[in-house]
Amino acid sequence: MDIAVLMDDLASIKPYKDTTFALMLAAQARGHRVMVFDQGDWQVRDGNVQAYVRTVRLVDQDEDFFRVLNEEVIDLCDVDVVLQRKDPPFNLRYIYDSYMLDLLEAQGVRVVNPPQALRDMNEKFAITRLPQCTPETLISKSRDEILAFLREFGEVVAKPLDGMGGSGVFKLTLGDKNTNAILDAMNPDGLQTLMVQRYLDKVTEGDKRILVINGEAVDHGLARLPAEGEFRANLAAGGRGVVQPLTEREWWIVEQVQPLLAAERLYLVGLDVIGGYLTELNVTSPTCMREIEKATGQKIAERFWQGLEE
Repeated sequence: MDIAVLMDDLASIKPYKDTTFALMLAAQARGHRVMVFDQGDWQVRDGNVQAYVRTVRLVDQDEDFFRVLNEEVIDLCDVDVVLQRKDPPFNLRYIYDSYMLDLLEAQGVRVVNPPQALRDMNEKFAITRLPQCTPETLISKSRDEILAFLREFGEVVAKPLDGMGGSGVFKLTLGDKNTNAILDAMNPDGLQTLMVQRYLDKVTEGDKRILVINGEAVDHGLARLPAEGEFRANLAAGGRGVVQPLTEREWWIVEQVQPLLAAERLYLVGLDVIGGYLTELNVTSPTCMREIEKATGQKIAERFWQGLEE
């Protein structure tokens, strides 16, 4: 197959932990042609989506891990699969790019994950469809409602709806004199929608990333443990990862999520689970595949391509 990957700059990634790199390596090993492009490399002319792509050869090492074999402008409708692996923020630029992916889908290209699902399934907001799996959660613009929620639970976590990697996430504690200052920074005009969740102290035992491929969960997840003095467990925020088997409760969460993933045609998803509660549903560029592969010996990226080939 000819595979085009929409991603951040390939030269900027860390191969040893980059899921996109793992997927491209596996595709290459299976004989597929791998091309990369970024958000500035494509356009629509008279209904035809064109992209400046680089065909690459990858090597599984930390330095000099790719070389460009060819550079050309192609009609993306001629490729077999487009992998959408651009990281958030999920902003208007992201939305406009999803319209280009819509055109490609209409022309018969397999887009993973589908653009309509990317728009419908905000990674924070989407969990509101599964309240039986989540901690107590408020989504609001209202300072008064957020403060009332804080008074109810004593400790909460506030998040913007468009970020990733723990960026812009704050823990609010009842009685902390910085609370209003934090909310001023997060929502200066009172028009920004925030997600606020009851703080789960079991985050110290891990914020587990569970990968679901074509509706089926990988049987181990990566529990991300916060660094000392930090409540955020994200690897980008200094957390460390420990691979663990899924618990009975986590398998139950997967079962609850599966019908929604099927309805939205989501092929690769990352569930974030803390203390048995679903906190986020990652659909844009789920990570942690390499860490789980290394610890378990499973060929998860190969499984990803096997499903698409079939």
